[in-house]
Amino acid sequence: MPDQIIDRLRRFHTRYFPRLRKQFKGLVDQGQHPTVLFIGCCDSRVVPHLLMDSGIGELFVVRNVGSFVPPFDASHGYHGTAAAIEFAVLNLHVREIIVCGHSHCGAIRALYTEPPAEARHMAKWLDLGRDAVLPVTLSEEALRRTEQRSVALQLERLMEYPMVQRRVEAGEIFLRGWHYLIEEGKVLVLNVESGHFESFDADIEAARAKDPLDGVNLLP
Repeated sequence: MPDQIIDRLRRFHTRYFPRLRKQFKGLVDQGQHPTVLFIGCCDSRVVPHLLMDSGIGELFVVRNVGSFVPPFDASHGYHGTAAAIEFAVLNLHVREIIVCGHSHCGAIRALYTEPPAEARHMAKWLDLGRDAVLPVTLSEEALRRTEQRSVALQLERLMEYPMVQRRVEAGEIFLRGWHYLIEEGKVLVLNVESGHFESFDADIEAARAKDPLDGVNLLP
């Protein structure tokens, strides 16, 4: 039986890497200088570089179950996500931090069910999203609202990191909350003033709602 993983590695080495060799060498010689920290879910349907049309070396990405941000208090144990946040802010000096939740998130759905008995780490990890749970009957609308509430919750927790809070208040870092609708290929952005998630081009959509023919080419 062919080893598909080896085939993929071979294609990268022989087909893709030669085209990108100079870029990789430059990033080794000059170091990486990403300006964005992307905190996203492990879900295989979320592809940060594709979503943001980013190239090699442009994003510093940390992924975990649910796009959760652990508390700053290091006494809670080992936290790869917390370490990534500190490294991105203190060493890489990123300018933006994006927390990206998404539709049909298994971690959010799991907040409404009991995890398997063997999933002790998962059960503990899901505590980071508990405050987003709604006291309602489970539905697709409730799940979507919980996904969005969780993103806002993680942003609040990010501000508990002293190095993040200090730079946000100084205007050196900008925080963004995203809700990625997988089936629509659309990102809703948290408006911190209204507390709602809106289309990133909400102004354009609002204008079109007033005049549906605006921007539409009527010529054959």
